[in-house]
Amino acid sequence: QVQFVESGGDLVQPGGSLRLSCVASGFTLKTYAIGWFRRAPGKEREQVACTSARFSITTYAEAVKGRFTISRDDAKETLYLQMNSLKFEDTAVYYCARAPYGSLCPISPKTVNIWGQGIQVTVSS
Repeated sequence: QVQFVESGGDLVQPGGSLRLSCVASGFTLKTYAIGWFRRAPGKEREQVACTSARFSITTYAEAVKGRFTISRDDAKETLYLQMNSLKFEDTAVYYCARAPYGSLCPISPKTVNIWGQGIQVTVSS
């Protein structure tokens, strides 16, 4: 079965850190452009970070540059999002996503063909 399973969401204080994980099954992770999106309450889903082994492309949303790091462990078929210096506005449901074969970063949410189930990240004091 082709799917993602996410983990690592939690409640964290401002300035704290979290690492999200997304395990892929049914396909080879490094073959595709893959990324993290998030949806905050009352807002549209936005792409946070994206990575593609093809041409070694990595992209980040301006709001998270310098704080978030996307990485991939091909041996474990796992995508990560390391989130540091978390802010209130990072509170959202986070989703991992896969674009169709041949796509590059950044990924359009309209083209995503596999979504993770979503995981809650709450930044609160």
